[in-house]
Amino acid sequence: MSWFAVNLLSAFLLPPLNLLLAALAGLLLARSFPRLGRTLLIASLALLWLCSTPYFAEGALQLLESRIKAADTRAQPADAIVVLGGGTYFRAPEYGADTVSEAALVRLRYAAKLHRETGKPLLVTGGKPLGNALSEAGQMRAVLEGEFGVPVRWAEDASDNTLENARYSFRLLQKEGVKRIYLVTHAWHMPRSANAFRAAGFDVVPAPTAFTTRYRTDLLSFVPRANAMSDSRIFMHELIGLLWYRLKS
Repeated sequence: MSWFAVNLLSAFLLPPLNLLLAALAGLLLARSFPRLGRTLLIASLALLWLCSTPYFAEGALQLLESRIKAADTRAQPADAIVVLGGGTYFRAPEYGADTVSEAALVRLRYAAKLHRETGKPLLVTGGKPLGNALSEAGQMRAVLEGEFGVPVRWAEDASDNTLENARYSFRLLQKEGVKRIYLVTHAWHMPRSANAFRAAGFDVVPAPTAFTTRYRTDLLSFVPRANAMSDSRIFMHELIGLLWYRLKS
């Protein structure tokens, strides 16, 4: 299935669209089946509120991260560092071309730190899922080498998703005799990505970054916000992905 088809399908399974459709169904059913219609409408609106509330959305991401710890490079050595792509900032006016997204930049910053600590070679992985001129791997290499001063030894630029990141990276590194890797991605993405890379054949040392933290819990933590809805969408996407990987394995 193509990248576009997968993301179109996921839009119907993830908030807010899935809950808006449920609310619409409740309205349409309210006349013929009043109790069912009201129940569906109230439940969908309540879930919309929960999904857009920082306290609940951040708590959901922390569930994904509950077994994830920061990497201890001294106690857990590896042979290479693999950094997963995190999207593209398209046609960036200030850079004059496509470049890495905010999410990818967070991963690159930590990968540069790991490289300086360990001296291990870097692989960046990410293709052109939207047909952009320069692959995510190419964008990442340009930033690591040009802005962080960190060399990139390998660039895997054919993959469109996490499973392909894992499989294509393994094919590339297997030829180099590399099997044990530091895997760099967001902490909430680590459970799914680590499973994919282990299934591909790697011995994975998780090297997560961008943990979901909270300065404090106050009244604002319960006020709906757009970024909280985004966090809820990430949580549901990762949960569905984990279940899908389990079914396929």
